[in-house]
Amino acid sequence: MPSEILVNVTGRETRVALMENNQLVELHVDRGVDRGYVGNVYLGRVVRVLPGMQAAFVDIGLDRAAFLYVGDIWPQMFDHKHDEEAEPAEPNADEDATVVEEAAPREHPRPGQPSISDLIKEGEEIVVQVAKDPIGTKGARVTTHVTLPGRYMVFMPTVDHVGISRRIAKDKERRRLREFVDKNRPRGAGFIVRSACAMQTNQTLKQDMGFLISTWEKVQAAAKSKKAPAPLHLDHGLVLRMVRDAFHEEVERMVVDSPKLHEEVLAFLDEFAPELKDKVHLYRGNEPIFDTFGVETEISRSLGRKVWLKSGGYLVIDQTEALMSIDVNSGKYVGQSASLEETTLKVNLEAVKEVVYQLRLRNIGGIIISDFIDMDREQNREKVYRAIEEELKKDRARTNVLKISDLGLVQMTRKRVQEDVVRYLSESCPVCDGRGSIRSRQTLCYDIFRELQRESVRAVAKETLFVNAHPSVADMLYGEEYTVLEQVEARLGKRVVVRALQHMHPEKYEVYAR
Repeated sequence: MPSEILVNVTGRETRVALMENNQLVELHVDRGVDRGYVGNVYLGRVVRVLPGMQAAFVDIGLDRAAFLYVGDIWPQMFDHKHDEEAEPAEPNADEDATVVEEAAPREHPRPGQPSISDLIKEGEEIVVQVAKDPIGTKGARVTTHVTLPGRYMVFMPTVDHVGISRRIAKDKERRRLREFVDKNRPRGAGFIVRSACAMQTNQTLKQDMGFLISTWEKVQAAAKSKKAPAPLHLDHGLVLRMVRDAFHEEVERMVVDSPKLHEEVLAFLDEFAPELKDKVHLYRGNEPIFDTFGVETEISRSLGRKVWLKSGGYLVIDQTEALMSIDVNSGKYVGQSASLEETTLKVNLEAVKEVVYQLRLRNIGGIIISDFIDMDREQNREKVYRAIEEELKKDRARTNVLKISDLGLVQMTRKRVQEDVVRYLSESCPVCDGRGSIRSRQTLCYDIFRELQRESVRAVAKETLFVNAHPSVADMLYGEEYTVLEQVEARLGKRVVVRALQHMHPEKYEVYAR
């Protein structure tokens, strides 16, 4: 659990740092654009149905159409213009989540599951909730299984189910909560009882349930009166979401550097958790708040491609379109033991903590492959695997990890809801276009020589060929490759003039005759 929550506001950017033992463990950033749609409920319009993919695209008013999979459809949601009751479906709900876990796309429908073309039609209006933010070039992922999180409960109007957080360990308390919620929930609807609910009075629980049910009624009323695409319910902003989901009795304090936001947090707590108001403080220092608490330095150290371990080993973290790869290297560490196996085990165990830490800090999701240093002994591979499982218990996101393979690879998945922090704070390099490398100057020189040959055929009557290139390429043509350039001139029987243009892209060039 975080011991401190620090909030920094600079212009339109809001950053929230979760600290444990004075170490940054989670960083969340919101600049008010292209982020933070998860939990929002919209009245959308189906713009395209793809029976072959069992999916559809829905216009919810964002730049890109949202993706809706057939497994995320509750047919009765389409009747939002009328008041009819029907038996709800039951999606896979994560007990401490604030958004129902979306179903995984399948190559073929489940037995008895209808085709998506039988459920929705193009032009139809449907109520959907964003389950995943737009990531990269992909639109948002939406579901019709709406969930509305409160301080103590998560209301699921489409799910006939009561779930109790795994973090509530006492059987007696679990039974009490289940019986109370089951007795007071609407017919056909469900609730997830969150961990903050433990030991709360029945009156407190009833108030939270009533607030959520009232919110759902407002969503239904808005759906009947609005025209798609239109927002029906917007989740709280970044800071209030963190207050709702991560600020509780075990947190020592929350420090906010914006007087306006400080007042908003106090007003929010007045309604949801007045007992926590004394833990909220306004930062009055002259230096930036993240500098005072050492967060800025930690961000700079931890978000690079190479991350050093204290022993001298290091991680190399690379993002691809399909997955995130993490390579563990021994680096400068040579060990104090005469056994290579023991040295390798020590580096791997140290790397485990940093790998899991990086997953949380960067908010990495999807498929993750970690390449640990090879270990010969099965018992040592088991130690590393157990260490990974233990470290992942600190992670609020849902994860699934497989045993270490014979190649030393650990395959895992982590629930991805938003784009990871590094991608959000970065943009593709305008020179290499995110590839991490460009064609060498020598490669470009020989491409130019071949293009000169082509141009000489197209412009037989011209006596001079011109080359426009980046100065670094022009320098090589008149330097290391000048002999070849003279040979090309002699073979073609034409004069070649090279022009160095500073504005040219390092990989681009122009060859023409005049």
